[in-house]
Amino acid sequence: MRPVFIIGLLLAFASFGFSQAPSQTLKRAEKAVGGAKQFQAIASIQRAGRITRISDGAKGRYVLNTSRPNLLNEDLDLNGFEVERGFNGRSAWERNSRDGLQTLTGSASLSLQAKGAFLNSLWLNHKADKSKIAAGKASVNGRDTNVVILTTAQNISTKLFFDAASGLLVRTETLDESIDLDDYRDVGPVKLPHIYRIKRGDAVYEVKLDGIKLNPTIARSEFDFPSISGQPLPDLTQLLADVQANEDKVEALLDTYSFTQKSTRRALGKDGVLRDTESDTYQLSFYKGYRIRRLIEKNGQPLNKNDQEDADKDAAKQVAEIEKEIAKSEKKAANGPPSEDGKSVSIAEVLRASKLTNPRRERFRDRDVIVFDFEPNPNFDYKNAKSMLKFFGKTAGVIWVDEKDKQVARVEAYLEDSFNIGGGVLAKLKKGATFTLEQSRVNDEIWLPSQADINLSVRVLMLKGIDVNQVIRSYEYHKFATEVKDAAVKDVIKP
Repeated sequence: MRPVFIIGLLLAFASFGFSQAPSQTLKRAEKAVGGAKQFQAIASIQRAGRITRISDGAKGRYVLNTSRPNLLNEDLDLNGFEVERGFNGRSAWERNSRDGLQTLTGSASLSLQAKGAFLNSLWLNHKADKSKIAAGKASVNGRDTNVVILTTAQNISTKLFFDAASGLLVRTETLDESIDLDDYRDVGPVKLPHIYRIKRGDAVYEVKLDGIKLNPTIARSEFDFPSISGQPLPDLTQLLADVQANEDKVEALLDTYSFTQKSTRRALGKDGVLRDTESDTYQLSFYKGYRIRRLIEKNGQPLNKNDQEDADKDAAKQVAEIEKEIAKSEKKAANGPPSEDGKSVSIAEVLRASKLTNPRRERFRDRDVIVFDFEPNPNFDYKNAKSMLKFFGKTAGVIWVDEKDKQVARVEAYLEDSFNIGGGVLAKLKKGATFTLEQSRVNDEIWLPSQADINLSVRVLMLKGIDVNQVIRSYEYHKFATEVKDAAVKDVIKP
């Protein structure tokens, strides 16, 4: 090989540049801001200053409060138009002078939660939080930067741009905003930026901070929903009783419905991109409250003749198992009170065993709903409760209840603490698992599942942990009269 060609090849690689390992970039940035120990000693930060909208020069005040582990409240006022948003540890919310107050859902909620966690701990806890990192390079305002893509366990990605010379963070990018950071100054033992250039949609703002306070006393109520509605709220105890009473009616209606459900598994690549890996599609129906599931497709392709025949044979066996289970339950009931352990747990039971906070009225999918946060109730006897209630005794989140139908429209929950199955020998669900369920109103009488997102990490039988990321979509709802002999099932699960 000619020496000239070799030199040219080396120059080409040099001009292209190699990404610094993400762990090295984060370690260098850690030193640049003052060190992990110094930053982690900060429990809360209060930032205050002035904000300007670049397009028209509108000015106003800006306040950003954060408190560990992930609490956030951002409040700005531009010529009398106020925008405030926050995460209170259970749910994310936003209000403005035009649209009023609303609970955020989906990626908007998770993004604000991730922002709260990042502002409180930067990237310092990414290993403990099971976040993934990937590397890249880019130019920001004429400066060379090392890029780290930080993806949380909930699959929310943030691009972090670190100045190649100083190691300081100079830009963050998420799905809904981009922020340039400048004018770093010493604040106690750490360095923090005093100028933000924020881009949200088509709007660009500049924030100049007048001061930053470390470890101020910030009341927890500062992060809760603002109390702005004058409408009286229903009694939550009565609302839950109505939801519970309505479940018998809902169970009877379920027997007359079928729908299609597609379950898609996803995996996060080394580049920080979430991709679909495989899927199963089922036909679902119900019999006496039991779910009947029949596999019809794998990875978007119909089953071949032999596989479908096997599925149908298995279906017939499962129908018989349903009848046996029903007969067994009826026999137990005739001989005395049945055991509570192993029974299905209704959402009303879960909420009665929880501490409910921040009730509010909102509109959701053009319906009037009551929304409230829930968390484990320290005074509830979870030790002697049903098995499933013990699991829900470690969950917290937010729930939407349709006020007229007395049915649940949406639930967002996460695991506050690890949950052991079989004393931790069989399996262990790790802290931070998230579960989202949304339902759609069908035929003006029932709410049926429309989408579910599951993201969790589990260790099974003392083996290596398994990450599960799954989205389940339900559609093509049909109402019909069911006969057991016509049913075909894959799995039988009490809803």
